[in-house]
Amino acid sequence: MEGQMNGAQSLVKTLVGCGVDICFANPGTSEMHFVAALDSVTELRPVLCLFEGVATGAADGYGRIAGKPAATLMHLGPGLANGLANLHNARRAATPVVNIVGDHATYHLQYDAPLTSDIVGFARPVSSWIHESKSAKTVAADTARAVQAARAAPGGVATLILPADTAWNPADRAAQALPDIGPAKVSADTVEAIAKLLSNGKKAAMLLRGRALIGDGLEAAGRIHAKTGVRLICDNFAPHSEPGAGRVTVERIPYFGEQITAFLAGTEQIILVGSKPPVSFFAYPGKPSWCVPEGCELFHLAHPHEDGAGALQNLADALGAPAKPALCTELQLPDLPKGRLNSYTVAQVIAHLTPDHAIIADESNTASLPLLMTLARARPHTHLPLTGGSIGLGLPLAIGAALAAPGRKVVCPHGDGGAAYTMQALWTMARENLDITVVIYANRSYAILNYELQRVGAGTPGANALAMMDLHNPEMNWTKIADGLGVEASRATTAEEFAAQYESAMKRKGPRLIEAMT
Repeated sequence: MEGQMNGAQSLVKTLVGCGVDICFANPGTSEMHFVAALDSVTELRPVLCLFEGVATGAADGYGRIAGKPAATLMHLGPGLANGLANLHNARRAATPVVNIVGDHATYHLQYDAPLTSDIVGFARPVSSWIHESKSAKTVAADTARAVQAARAAPGGVATLILPADTAWNPADRAAQALPDIGPAKVSADTVEAIAKLLSNGKKAAMLLRGRALIGDGLEAAGRIHAKTGVRLICDNFAPHSEPGAGRVTVERIPYFGEQITAFLAGTEQIILVGSKPPVSFFAYPGKPSWCVPEGCELFHLAHPHEDGAGALQNLADALGAPAKPALCTELQLPDLPKGRLNSYTVAQVIAHLTPDHAIIADESNTASLPLLMTLARARPHTHLPLTGGSIGLGLPLAIGAALAAPGRKVVCPHGDGGAAYTMQALWTMARENLDITVVIYANRSYAILNYELQRVGAGTPGANALAMMDLHNPEMNWTKIADGLGVEASRATTAEEFAAQYESAMKRKGPRLIEAMT
């Protein structure tokens, strides 16, 4: 009978009723009633992850593609802490995520047992909403509020802390879903004001993010460009974009601050659509942090919580823009390369052979420039980058994307250093038999740090400093690592070998890893 359910059962039934259909989990003792409650529902798919950072990164990938939250299940404060880096990335992406974090029973906290910690303190920097359930009778209602908070525009991380006794004590019933707090409509006055700006003859750029970079929002931006010539740009780590042939061309802002300054030189007005002004990723001595050109004015068409896609459509109509967008990318596939394998030849192979509508879960880092340049003219695809800069996201991101879109090929180009953070993700790929092809750039280095060491002016590096960026002695063997975790793997040392292995992976379903010796 429904009145005899416990708090954990009321929680999982409420998740299902609120449209949450997957949970990335790494549970412990305090979460065992939640684990048992998974048998009471068939609509909530549990996915075991061997590390909490995999669970949170997978939830990020799922949310970006599905447009709705996944749940995570983590064990007390240390479990949540293990997942914080990829929750930081999810927060930067405005991805909807519902964290369920177990805690000691309410009456047990007074004894300061070894795993007692400040869970709220851990959760606060990455969460837009936090709540501690105090009674099994309120768990269902608390869960509905958590889902509503995660879905609230533009999307965020909601953390619900579940003491063990609120999970095992009797509850009444599941709670109904709460209304979505959707994106706010942009006023007609704002649309009219931006339309006038785009007619004033000044050199303008429109900085797009969120739904402005996909689907109808992107199409409307293309229409506006056709009418006004406004430059369409996005930040380097825009969470979800749709490049490739037949899509509206959007220029990606470079990574380094001085490159951004040169990229925007001469721009007199920047119109922000769900985005923030461009800044340097880090501070460097003598280099700019604020990258908006001097004298350039900033205007908002839509703030992140507002309906940027709808505002672009209304703006296109107000301008009398043509019905079809201009500036669409033409298909230009590179030839398959021969000879040396490096980041450029790897990019050429990926661009040539990746099928239509693939999802690129990208943590290629120092190899990203040739990859993005060649993919921009390749077949249409979805690009998911490392939004918050905390490495170790790519492999988990691919898991979530593959589960959100099981009919699409997922490709994960990944630096070997970052992949080492969350290599446990390969096990989940194998367990769930996900259609993911991982390409490891095996340069045996934290390559980005070699650049950064020079840029920050820290002096001439010696042996100790250089050792901090070197991944030799011993070298990670990714074919053996993948094989040990259940994923078929191979190693490529030439462009021809990589092309043959990558083509094979594109023609088959299931997890595959290629170690590209770059």
